[in-house]
Amino acid sequence: MNESQNPCLVAVLIPCYNEELTIANVVTKFSKVWDGAVVYVYDNNSTDNTREKATKAGAIVRSVPKLGKGNVVRNMFANIEADVYVLVDGDDTYDSSKTTQMIQMCQEGYDLVNGVRKAISSGSYPKGHQFGNSMLSWLVKSGFSSDIQDMLSGLKVMSKRFVKSFPVFSYGFEIETEITIHALELQCLIGEVDVTYSDRPEGSASKLSTFKDGYKIIRSIFNFVRQSRPLLFYSLISLILLVLAIGLGIPIVITYFQIHKVPRLPTAVLSTGLVLLASLSMTAGLIVDAVKQSRIEAKKLLYLSIKK
Repeated sequence: MNESQNPCLVAVLIPCYNEELTIANVVTKFSKVWDGAVVYVYDNNSTDNTREKATKAGAIVRSVPKLGKGNVVRNMFANIEADVYVLVDGDDTYDSSKTTQMIQMCQEGYDLVNGVRKAISSGSYPKGHQFGNSMLSWLVKSGFSSDIQDMLSGLKVMSKRFVKSFPVFSYGFEIETEITIHALELQCLIGEVDVTYSDRPEGSASKLSTFKDGYKIIRSIFNFVRQSRPLLFYSLISLILLVLAIGLGIPIVITYFQIHKVPRLPTAVLSTGLVLLASLSMTAGLIVDAVKQSRIEAKKLLYLSIKK
């Protein structure tokens, strides 16, 4: 494709915190993925020379004082205008060679193109992180009928429509999960491209906590499933309560027909209460499902109102 015949403003967004060893190389590499690409580095209160190194490499540097990747991305999406957005981590682990292809896919109609990490060594992508990513991707696949391979990838290319219709609620590393679920809710065209994933350079440390951030992501998925699949969510709760009620109630009913008495009144009351709660849960699911449909329709209208 000849970019000059089809001008496209590409913004490369790099959220970072204490990445002085890698940021200059990331800025240099990703500034070359598209003719005229503008590189923005949003510094999240770094205590090293990240800002200076990014500025010297040619990036537009801005600051977000409130800690958390979600807070940084929220500011980026709100304040930067472009046709296509490239979101990449500042740790210099992602190969930039496939980014041009990803941008072209967005021009052809994709709203989200995900970089699927292909590690060149076991150290670059630890088994624990791979397992956690696989588990979280499986949860999303189960809840949203998705076939996305690498939901937590830090390299994503997105259309203007997608970015400007995206209400960011996350504060930290859950942002990748939220981006994926937003695309699934809107039934956007999602693509994936394999990208090489390298080790961090010596002296550079990951900001990701496997268990702490993994817990946050699981909690985020739980909340999104509750909001996006409320009928399924509340129906499962209703079914569990109903099974418990039946399990507690059957012996009481059998005893009643045998001796015409209710020997365990508290258990009978509990069983009745569980049936009522099951009914309320199902009713709540029906109500929230109707609200969800209205919310998604509003998001789709906002998405469609934004020009490509």
